[in-house]
Formats: sequence, C-alpha cells, structure tokens
Amino acid sequence: MAAVEIVETEWILEAVAPPLRLVRVVSEPARGRSLTQRRAARARMRQRRRRTLAGIALMLAVGVLAMPGTSFGGVTNTGLSTDLATSAVLAPGMSYVVQPGDTVDAIAARINPLNPTLARVALVRELDSNVVIVGEHVLIP
Repeated sequence: MAAVEIVETEWILEAVAPPLRLVRVVSEPARGRSLTQRRAARARMRQRRRRTLAGIALMLAVGVLAMPGTSFGGVTNTGLSTDLATSAVLAPGMSYVVQPGDTVDAIAARINPLNPTLARVALVRELDSNVVIVGEHVLIP
C-alpha cells in the first residue's frame, strides 16, 4: 500500500505547492493473511458447522424419542391401530354408559369394528363379567 508524504522546503516569496512523493507503508502486510492463517480459519469454520449440525441432529433425535410410541402406528390393547382408535366412536380411556339393548359384543364392535373379538376379550377382562347392565359405566380398555 502506498502513502503520500509531503516534503516541506523552505518557502521563498513565491507561493509554490510543496512536492509530493509516494512512500511505501511498511506497517501493513502486503498480501493480508498468510495461507496458513486462512487454512486455519477455514478449519475452525468447518468444525463449527459440524458441531452445529451435530447439535441440531441431537435435538431432533431427542424430540422424536420424546413422542409417545402410539404416535408411530401403535396398537391398542383391543387390537385396533391407534389411528383408527382415535377416530372411532369409543376410544380407549373413554367412559361408556350402557344403553338398553347393548351387549358386550355390541360394545366390542363399536370399540374395534375390524376385529371385535380382541375388543371383547379386553372388555370382559375389564368388566370381570360377560354381562352388562343398563346404566352401568364401562371404562373402554
């Protein structure tokens, strides 16, 4: 890089501008950072990127593992997939009041329309009986 130096001389009666001379400035490096410095800076940047991506991957893995297992196509104890069970009229955990004309088989068919025998087994296990009484509150398994 070059700088301008003003050389002062004695002034005589004439108003003459002092001569200008280009001088090389030695305090600044001529080419910026050296090749090894640039390579070291790139290596540090790559390391930061790797650590950032590893952190993001770790957070995603923890987020996925924190979700309940039934979110990934699990099966309820009545044999119905969780997707169908949540859209069914009677879902697990609900309380159902037995209506006139209801039987264990009819309630099991409402719980799992695809395979009511599994739902019937779970319902009988929950009730400890094959008989339901009108007005009885049944917890859907």
